[in-house]
Amino acid sequence: MPDQTGKRWLITGATNGLGLATAQAAAAAGATLILPARRVERAEELNREWGGQHEVVHLDLASLDSVRKAAASITGDIDVLVNNAGVVTRRREETADGFEKMIGTNFLGPFAFTNLLLPQVKDRIIIVASNAHLGAEISLDDPHFRSRKWSIIAGYGESKLADMLWGLELSRRLRETDVSVQLVHPGWVLSNLQSAVGNKTAEKIITAVSTPFAQSARKSALCTLFAATADLPECSYVGPDGFRALTGWPSLIGRSVAASNPQQAEALWNMAERETSTTA
Repeated sequence: MPDQTGKRWLITGATNGLGLATAQAAAAAGATLILPARRVERAEELNREWGGQHEVVHLDLASLDSVRKAAASITGDIDVLVNNAGVVTRRREETADGFEKMIGTNFLGPFAFTNLLLPQVKDRIIIVASNAHLGAEISLDDPHFRSRKWSIIAGYGESKLADMLWGLELSRRLRETDVSVQLVHPGWVLSNLQSAVGNKTAEKIITAVSTPFAQSARKSALCTLFAATADLPECSYVGPDGFRALTGWPSLIGRSVAASNPQQAEALWNMAERETSTTA
């Protein structure tokens, strides 16, 4: 990690897992952090552990009202904005605004939050996506699975393909600015997303089976940190260099054809603008 003294990082989802590992590394490198969190008490506890010089903000990405209030409360420049927070649900749920919960929390909430903060961002925007986007499809006519059959794989994959396309279009819109957009696939990481199963016994089995093959949140966070600090081509996709990008060290990896479609990216952006009433 290059020295981050004097820089200000905003990291969503920094209270556990990948986001926590990212925040710990950034703070250790000297960055001042903004910690938007749904569990404010946990973020405040971390702030105390890290010296108390950071800023805690309440944020629930599943509520556009919360997104707007959080963005309005944040003042000053932001050097690095890391859209890390995400959710997996084991059944179809909806956000406070009636969005399918995974696309609402993983894409529409961060989309609105980033748009509202964009005038304050000075250097880099990181979108933590996933190779779950490979093979996924988006229905712009029914992104919330109100008519289509919902499944965990379809819903999560759609939300991560949306993140990939969002990054593509955001990068295009910021082409004439000093702000860079980078996309990240953290690999197969041991995190609290295993709790999506909803069965304690099954979760223990999944964790036991995954542990020999998956990598720690600390190592997976290297992909995010690399995307946030390295000199990279615009809108690169950073992921592990190992077999099928499951584990390994940060490198540039390939994305799907669907995630590289500028027309689809623009159409998705237009849909998100309508849903969130925000724009860049």
